[in-house]
Amino acid sequence: MVYASWPHQDAVRHIPVIGPVARPDLHVMSWNIRRRARGLQLRSADRWTTRAPHLQALLEAERPTLLGVQEALADQAFFARTALGENYAVVGRGRGSRGGGEGNPILYDAERLELIDWHQAALSTTPNKPGSRSWGSVYPRIMVHATFADQVEGSRFVHINTHLDHLSPYARLMAARVIHRIVEATTVPIVLTGDLNADAASKPLATLRAGDSLTDTWPAAEQRLTEEWDTFANYKPPKATGRRIDWILASSSLRVASAAVNAGRYAGGWASDHLPVQVVLRPA
Repeated sequence: MVYASWPHQDAVRHIPVIGPVARPDLHVMSWNIRRRARGLQLRSADRWTTRAPHLQALLEAERPTLLGVQEALADQAFFARTALGENYAVVGRGRGSRGGGEGNPILYDAERLELIDWHQAALSTTPNKPGSRSWGSVYPRIMVHATFADQVEGSRFVHINTHLDHLSPYARLMAARVIHRIVEATTVPIVLTGDLNADAASKPLATLRAGDSLTDTWPAAEQRLTEEWDTFANYKPPKATGRRIDWILASSSLRVASAAVNAGRYAGGWASDHLPVQVVLRPA
């Protein structure tokens, strides 16, 4: 298989890895876009003013039907929605007790998909208490759960977007168990996106895939358009050592036509310390 090469030059790059797709395909992306931070010691590559044009260029080129982002502050989510276009909408709040702070919003093409309902829950022993923490998590962790109707196919599916704890293996495992119970109780196809802070051999991934409810879309893809880049690249040339911590899982009733880890430099640089993960899904 011939993979798309990583562009070493700093030139503006607007050639998408996948780009807009024709119906009935769904282009799904998961991307930790890196919370905007401040500080005199902040690296130039990590400054939001540096990264924002790169993010805009990538989203303008790719235009996924569904985008699950992680570490997004409210203004960053609005910026991403604007970059995608006026037909896109967004659901999700911050993870704080009053809905502030970083979140895991879902952005979607509202011309293609109708939002039926959505809710946000804390990944804790008190899921209906915003800002709650459990199992040793340093910060609140959440999931956004949205039900969509495909206005082309007439079918429904659920999109879950999440970001698991970055320090505690136990917190990641317990959160994965919570999500798995929801997956098992859902009767329509599911797409799960997230920065899981865990690799393929981890207990959280085994938990989420237990019972064959969800499939890892990378090995399931009929075509892989890139190398299996490590998804936490940290603004450096990508490596392929088998460490994917950003994921798209999907119900086995959905065909995975193609998959990619987007290591391209858009508008001369990387928009985040994480690389976007992208797949094209089709009804089976």
